[in-house]
Amino acid sequence: MTLEQRRRCMQANKSKNTSIEILLGRALWARGLRYRKHCKDVPGRPDFCFKGKRLAVFCDGEFWHGRDWEQNKQRIHSHREFWYDKIERNQRRDMAVNQQLRSAGWQVLRFWETDIRKHLDSCVQMVEAALNGASVPDRVFYEYIETSNLLVAEAEMVYGKKE
Repeated sequence: MTLEQRRRCMQANKSKNTSIEILLGRALWARGLRYRKHCKDVPGRPDFCFKGKRLAVFCDGEFWHGRDWEQNKQRIHSHREFWYDKIERNQRRDMAVNQQLRSAGWQVLRFWETDIRKHLDSCVQMVEAALNGASVPDRVFYEYIETSNLLVAEAEMVYGKKE
């Protein structure tokens, strides 16, 4: 891929109204859940915001937010220093936003892109449960297991380092 082709590909990446946001948003709307998108007055500008219930929902892409970062960062071959700094800065910002929202009394849900694509119903059920008063585990991200559609929180607080 030439530098010009790479530049055009990177410019095409959107930060709002991504395919996973649209997918989750349509599923939430179909269930009768009404939300605000990208609320400017809520820290972190959540992808979906339920102000009355104080619930913030984020849809995170694996690359940009560093899923399994310690293993996957070896796959970056060009401009490593730039990408390492950028993704690690995104991770620190995500954790700071989570903390800021939680300290203000908000619940925070973050879903990985793959979880939304593969387990959309489980993601919607998790949002519904949070809206109905279920407490959200104090974890950064969530993983789903295929059997019986159970939600299991990852045992990690620091990106990429399982404890």
